[in-house]
Formats: sequence, structure tokens, C-alpha cells
Amino acid sequence: MAQKKAFEVDSWLARPDPRISIVLLYGPDRGLVSERAKAFAEKTGLPLDDPFSVVRLEGSEVDRDEGRLLDEARTVPMFSDRRLLWVRNATGQKALAEDVKALTAEPARDAIILIEAGDLKKGVGLRAVVEGADNAMALPCYADEARDIDTVIDDELRKAGMSMTLEARQALRRNLGGDRLASRGEIEKLILYAHGQKEIGLEDIRAMSGDVSGSSLDDAVDALLEGKIGDFDTAFTRHCQSGGPPFLVLSSAMRQLQQIQVMRGQMDSGGRNAASVVAGARPPVFFSRRKLVEKALERWSSDALGRALTRLQTAVLQTRKRSDLSEALARQALLGIAVESARLGQR
Repeated sequence: MAQKKAFEVDSWLARPDPRISIVLLYGPDRGLVSERAKAFAEKTGLPLDDPFSVVRLEGSEVDRDEGRLLDEARTVPMFSDRRLLWVRNATGQKALAEDVKALTAEPARDAIILIEAGDLKKGVGLRAVVEGADNAMALPCYADEARDIDTVIDDELRKAGMSMTLEARQALRRNLGGDRLASRGEIEKLILYAHGQKEIGLEDIRAMSGDVSGSSLDDAVDALLEGKIGDFDTAFTRHCQSGGPPFLVLSSAMRQLQQIQVMRGQMDSGGRNAASVVAGARPPVFFSRRKLVEKALERWSSDALGRALTRLQTAVLQTRKRSDLSEALARQALLGIAVESARLGQR
């Protein structure tokens, strides 16, 4: 069977079998699927920014245009020895499965097929085709275990040239693991907060977690998501006047938007509605907040969420550099997002 166990995937990706021309990465952890797909793509040695060497396709695009993947795979490359056909956001579409089945029976000589998919059922459709082929490999991607989380933490710390105390690592690990993309984002956010330090301590984790925040902090973030500008400004002012650091509102808003970004990706890739995604969210969304999160998912596109998170990251850096202006800088960035949310809600 052309498949690996979850714990075998990283070792296979470190040394891919050159005889394999079709690689399927699938599972509920969208961030891990994306990260591993990029790692495999880099192993091909092809320039990933060259459109003649790398053809990027959406799963829905392949499904609409039956035979599209097959045609691309059998096209002779003009400017390189081979090409990478990179299919993203696949959901086991029938047309895609049929194209892959044809390519397992008659492999393309000049193409490598890389497919990113969601959680596929065993023995059905695309996954069944790949697992039953000699020239294909199916690689499952499931939520990180403690060992995997430590690897991600160490990777980000090494890139930043920082270290972390044991107590801080234990506290951070409890908040990670649901999704590789979200986990890495949380670690990057922590490193950004601790910019200028050599070591991250337990107090940094506590500050980032928002454990000391009160109802005014929650009210500010909820008003932000709903686009209620006046309510946000009132809650933010109350939080600051009670002695709460402005950074906590930025941190909480980033955490909420990152979670919504992950769920929005599940909507876009799986064709599911907001209610379905929220109901199946891990960690679960509290019942009292489900309607609020559902509305935010319907309101915010993936691109808009990316812009909002970039604005928040910039604000975090600015408040670290100018602590005397932290309240004004945080208010300006958060108000901008509240205004954008209100505008999106009018469409």
C-alpha cells in the first residue's frame, strides 16, 4: 500500500522516493498539510517562483475543468526538464480522482503531482486511488502531539536566536497543538512580543495568554469582530483605565482572528458553511459565542483576515518600540479593523 503512518511522514519527506511521481498530503490539520507540501516542493529542486516550472491549481478548478490535470501532466515542458503540478484545497473531487487514476496507470514522464487535501475517508475516492498505486504516496497530517509541538517551538526559537525557560515551554505547550499553522502563528506572536530579549519566560507566556484580562477585554474583541465601533472604543478605554495593558487587546484580537482564519480556510477548501465549521471547531467555540463567530466567518474573507493580522503585527512592533504611545497605537490599529468589519458587514 502506498501510504505512511502519521509518525513516518516527516522521515519520508526528508528523503522522498524518486520513483514516486504523485504525492497526496491530507488531513484535518490544514497548517501541517500546507507546511509539509512546501517542504516536499522544495525537495524537487524546481524554482517555486517560476510559473513555467510550477503550475498551481485549485481543487475546485480541476473539478470544473475535467481532464485539466491530465492535460497539464502530459504537456511537454519547454523551459525545464520537468514540472511540478501543485493542487491545493482538494476535497476528493471526482474529476480530480479520475485524472489521478489515469496518471497512476500511465505515469507522466515530465511531471510531479503534489496534492493538498482535507480529511479524506479511508478507501474512498482520491485517497483510495493514491493508496492503491505503485507510483503514488499518501501522507496523513493529523494534529500535533507533544513531541511535534516541541519541534515547532525549537524551530521558531532557533530562527529568532532565542531560548525559553522550561516553565514557559510547559505553559506554552498547553495552548498549542490543534493546527500547525495556528500553533506556529502563536509562537511567532510570542517571539514578536519578546523582541529584544534573549530568553522567553513564564511571565511572557502569561501576558500573551490574556489570563489576567477582564470582561472589558472580551467586550472589546467581540465588538471588534462585530464592527461595533462605539462599543469597541468604550470597552477599550475601560480596559486601559482599569490598568490593563493595551498589548493584551492586540494579543487577544490576534488570537481570535487567527482562529477565524483557520476556520475560514476550512470553509473555502471544504465547501462547508460557517455553522458547520464552528460546530466542529477544535478547540470548541463556547456556545454563547457561536453566532458571533459564525457572522465573523461569513463577513471576513481569507485575504481580509490576512490584512487585519498584518496590521495587528505591525501595531505590536510599534507599541514595543514606543511604549509611551502604546495605547494610542493599539487603539488606532484596532479601530481600523473595527471600521473594516463594519464595512464588510454592510455588503
